[in-house]
Amino acid sequence: MPTRASRHIVQNEPLLFEVSAPGKQGCQLPPLDVPPVELAGARPEITDFPEVSELEVIRHFTRLSTWNYGVDTGIYPLGSCTMKYNPRINELVTRLDGLGDGHPLQPEALSRGALRIMDLLSRYLLEITGMDAITLQPAAGAQGELTGILLVRAALAARGDARRKVLIPDSAHGTNPATAAIAGYQVENLKSNPAGTVDMASLERQMTADVAALMLTNPNTLGIFEADIHRIADLVHERGGMLYMDGANMNALVGRSRPGDFGVDVMHLNLHKTFSTPHGGGGPGAGPVAVKRELEPFLPIPVLTRRNGEPALDYDRPRSIGRVRAFYGNFGMFTRALAYIMANGCDGLKQTTEDAVLNANYVRKKLEGAYALPYATPSMHEVVFSDANQTAQGVRTGDVAKRLIDYGFHPYTVSFPLVVRGAMMIEPTESASQAELDEFVAAMLAIAEEAKTQPELVTGAPHTTKIGRLDEVAAARQPHLRWQPKR
Repeated sequence: MPTRASRHIVQNEPLLFEVSAPGKQGCQLPPLDVPPVELAGARPEITDFPEVSELEVIRHFTRLSTWNYGVDTGIYPLGSCTMKYNPRINELVTRLDGLGDGHPLQPEALSRGALRIMDLLSRYLLEITGMDAITLQPAAGAQGELTGILLVRAALAARGDARRKVLIPDSAHGTNPATAAIAGYQVENLKSNPAGTVDMASLERQMTADVAALMLTNPNTLGIFEADIHRIADLVHERGGMLYMDGANMNALVGRSRPGDFGVDVMHLNLHKTFSTPHGGGGPGAGPVAVKRELEPFLPIPVLTRRNGEPALDYDRPRSIGRVRAFYGNFGMFTRALAYIMANGCDGLKQTTEDAVLNANYVRKKLEGAYALPYATPSMHEVVFSDANQTAQGVRTGDVAKRLIDYGFHPYTVSFPLVVRGAMMIEPTESASQAELDEFVAAMLAIAEEAKTQPELVTGAPHTTKIGRLDEVAAARQPHLRWQPKR
């Protein structure tokens, strides 16, 4: 079978606690030449702490590292998450003296370089999005969403037109309903049409005087661009509402289309996705919010401005919604994102967008037929299949994902978006080469064939990992998160 996977060199690695023995040491220190003292604040409840040698520690963690899957190992085809490669040059510039060790309490006079980085990044992001003003403060996408909707609420209140509802399509990101609810709005679902996009008749009916905003993910979580976006924006504005765009999928638009040009009033960006800063466990993230002119007075403080021709922070903002993050946000993400933008340039950013869309459609074309395609509408940067072709044999999307591990690949996004039953959401990003995509496609096709001829092989996967299939219900309801010695 086509596979890059193999069994690990060591399958049964014991815990350090289990190889511990009294008297082992992991370091060599000279004899004390001062009287010993008791450590203040030591935790007395830690008992049976492992005693191991330096070599045991090194080998233990090196062997464990061979079980990991990371961006240095292979592609992450997780749809919606955009797990692209993080160029190492980004990490290098972020650690330069004066950047990596800058302190947020430094006075502005000693932070000119950092402020210039923030100012330049802001100007680039405004050009990319076609918006008028921006805050870099939010820590990640979900907080960017909340910031954006709070800005909408403040702007509508200033108009004297406070409203009660937010419309959210069924193809939106899952955090959108939570964001609207936390901001104090009622959430109303907007159904998709058979093409997987906003149903204009439903929007016409539901966009009433009670609706503050439409929260639209574009391209949506089906990987489909909202072709009626101008009509959508016009209708929302005619009814006195605002159009919020979830910019988590902006990596499908950069250099090709600007949300500010097709009617968006406020949007967030995921620097940790579109502009290739560390994602998830490599975090933290950054979720800047860009707005049109009407919402600018309400941006969180401090707002980056200019004073005597130099970037400066403005705290005197009486209409601001206040802080949403300590200081100015996660500065380390700003340097990484700026390095990515400057390294690529205009043509390079456009190319990354086109390559991401090309890769997704390459996978789509290769897997059509083997896996069901719920929507025939053209795909952008990601493609969503379903397990409809496999369910007759008792194989579900989660089974295919687990079997994919045996072939040496990280699974795709399972069972999302919820609008597709048994969803298989695949986003290869621009980082994947054709050779790697061909290997991934070969694995997916092999699994589709196994589902027909040997379904038990798929439903019992994974088979090549140290730990096999877990009881996920028991793991969720009765997690064991701490090792305890046997008494």
